Amino acid sequence: MSKSSRLLNDIWPQERDVFVRPDRLKYVRRAAIPKTCVFCEAASTTQKKSKLVVYRSDAAMVVLNKYPYNNGHLLVLPTRHIGELEELSVDEFAEISLLVKESVRILKKVYTCKGLNVGLNLGAAAGAGIPDHMHYHVVPRWFGDTNFFPLIAETKLVVESLSTTYKKLSNEFKKLKK
Repeated sequence: MSKSSRLLNDIWPQERDVFVRPDRLKYVRRAAIPKTCVFCEAASTTQKKSKLVVYRSDAAMVVLNKYPYNNGHLLVLPTRHIGELEELSVDEFAEISLLVKESVRILKKVYTCKGLNVGLNLGAAAGAGIPDHMHYHVVPRWFGDTNFFPLIAETKLVVESLSTTYKKLSNEFKKLKK
């Protein structure tokens, strides 16, 4: 081994932990393109927990992100299949805005996060993973929650299961009036 290789190994060790998530491959590679809209399917089902729905009204809903960036990552969206912000009715926009606000309040209470990212990617060119059904991301943040892992391994470690997140948040969202 050359001197430069030894120095590199001192800085960048070859041993790494491996987190196996084969269920994620289809999503990342876009190999499994659903035949129906996952959000419309979630809106139409009575199986709220299996579809990760923590709140639903006639006009809007809040669901857990199946592949969260952080614990508590929520999506707030219209129940109607719509991809453009300007196509929302005034009532839909008002209810979605209120749910974004309530999601922030609930996440601060449940997770005692130090900040949040709230955002909307409109269209595939803007980074929307599901461009035909618009949705806001509400992501809790803490100091130091972005460590070396995403940088060198292109992997984000989320330490809480979706089932645990669902239990924590669904109780708080049940308190909201529909």
